[in-house]
Amino acid sequence: MKRRILSVIAGTAVLSLAAGAASAATLDDVKSKDSVQCGVSQGLPGFSNPDQDGNWTGLDVDFCRAVAAAIFGDPSKVKFTPLSAKERFTALQSGDVDVLSRNTTWTMSRDTALGLNFSVVNYYDGQGFMVRKDLGVNSALELSGASICTNTGTTTELNVADYFRANNMEYELVAFEKADEVVAAYDAGRCDVYTTDQSGLYAQRLKLTDPGAHIVLPEIISKEPLGPVVRQGDDQWLNIIKWTHFAMLNAEELGVTQANVDEMKSSDNPSVKRLLGTEGEFGGAIGLGNDWAYNIIKAVGNYGETFDRNVGPDTPLAISRGVNAQWNQGGLQYGPPIR
Repeated sequence: MKRRILSVIAGTAVLSLAAGAASAATLDDVKSKDSVQCGVSQGLPGFSNPDQDGNWTGLDVDFCRAVAAAIFGDPSKVKFTPLSAKERFTALQSGDVDVLSRNTTWTMSRDTALGLNFSVVNYYDGQGFMVRKDLGVNSALELSGASICTNTGTTTELNVADYFRANNMEYELVAFEKADEVVAAYDAGRCDVYTTDQSGLYAQRLKLTDPGAHIVLPEIISKEPLGPVVRQGDDQWLNIIKWTHFAMLNAEELGVTQANVDEMKSSDNPSVKRLLGTEGEFGGAIGLGNDWAYNIIKAVGNYGETFDRNVGPDTPLAISRGVNAQWNQGGLQYGPPIR
């Protein structure tokens, strides 16, 4: 019995040592590469989209740059890997990317069965439907018998099946691996309906031959919490990813912006002082310098700034903050305190 106890203790010690060794692995790898490898979509305007010169922009892209700024003080030290829905999890599991920041829905099975950790929700979304205006449809409940285009390997397929079964409606699914294939098929009339997250519908509508000829129906049929994903077993890296988002949220709540962050370093507000590293030693707890959050805000801005710049009311997507507003403005975004 004593031998068995010693064996269990030894095994626990080995596991503990292994966990300790893994805790800094990703950050060390990122530093040795001198860049963050970020998995993004293959082209979703407003979230992660390259221009003709290969310059990436979007809400998810800004998050990757914020992580690079937190680590290196330089938002340009990030490389983007475009991934299809089918490829995204394998690329993260294999170590081809350090973080997946690619309009990916947090579900229980993905969080528990793939060896991955969802970190935060940087965009609360829900699945919807887009149709041609001349179809004369005003509600998703009028879509019985329709052909529906979507991506393979996504939660949208399952949500459509649930919704149509629950409402005793028939449908035909037309699925493609790549998002641009779905857009092209819908634009060519190969299906009546395009379904994906509502944010994606507004983004992909911009790619259609005549965007004004299409409407997004009012129904939201699912919860789609989207956010960055990392591999399990590296708590330090998970903390860096989480607190990058939380720092941007706290900055917005405290009125710290890309334009005034230098001025705010002299603030007497204790919360601002802790955020910007003029009080306390919070950066060291996640393996970074004490100016980690200052570097994020200086380089990328707060959460509200990235939202407005990429998907907000003054962009082609024209998305209101809605549930993505701060908690004290009627939304769900809530940054735990730095203290």
